[in-house]
Amino acid sequence: MTPDEARALLEVSHHAVLATFRTDGRPQLSPVLAGVDAEGRAIVSTPGASAKARNLRRDPRAALCVVTDAFYGPWAQVEGTLEVVEQPDSLELLVDYYRRLTGEHPDWDDYRRAMVKERRVLLRMTIERTAGIPG
Repeated sequence: MTPDEARALLEVSHHAVLATFRTDGRPQLSPVLAGVDAEGRAIVSTPGASAKARNLRRDPRAALCVVTDAFYGPWAQVEGTLEVVEQPDSLELLVDYYRRLTGEHPDWDDYRRAMVKERRVLLRMTIERTAGIPG
């Protein structure tokens, strides 16, 4: 699977498992909703206090396994270096993330308040390596 094929899958299939590294080197896995931004990076939203965000601040290496709703069929593993975009810089990026994965929100002011209250951050992965089965 090429990086562009992985990006194409991320544009339509958002169910994924994110793997980060704990302090002892063992993997920490989290089910997430993932997408791809305008620059072709994989993107994920998470509370800033989550284990995955804490792990990535210490060690930015990560992998995503992306599957379709059918589970069997096309899938992608994307690996790369991940950046944690903190508040307040993440706020408008989280709006873009929501639009890309879900569409328009009925109340953007309410959404922004919730993102600030939850101290949400945006995780952005520069895709360095891919594997999987393209659709």
